[in-house]
Amino acid sequence: MSQAKVDKYEKANRKKTNARNKVKRVIARIVAAAAVVALVGWGGYSGYQYYEKSRPVNCYYADISAVSDYLKGLSTDSEK
Repeated sequence: MSQAKVDKYEKANRKKTNARNKVKRVIARIVAAAAVVALVGWGGYSGYQYYEKSRPVNCYYADISAVSDYLKGLSTDSEK
């Protein structure tokens, strides 16, 4: 093709080419943003898991023998 034909072809398809390039840029930005969100989320989740593992576990003990005796007393009263 001569240079004049090439220039004419490029001018004729410039809108289509620009629109295609714009769509590609938008898709690339969306994919990049999704990757960043995934990395930040993964980092936050991993950090939280590490933090929870390093915290001491609080155990509380309660003497419930009084409640057990009370419930036993109720069950024997209902049998009479």
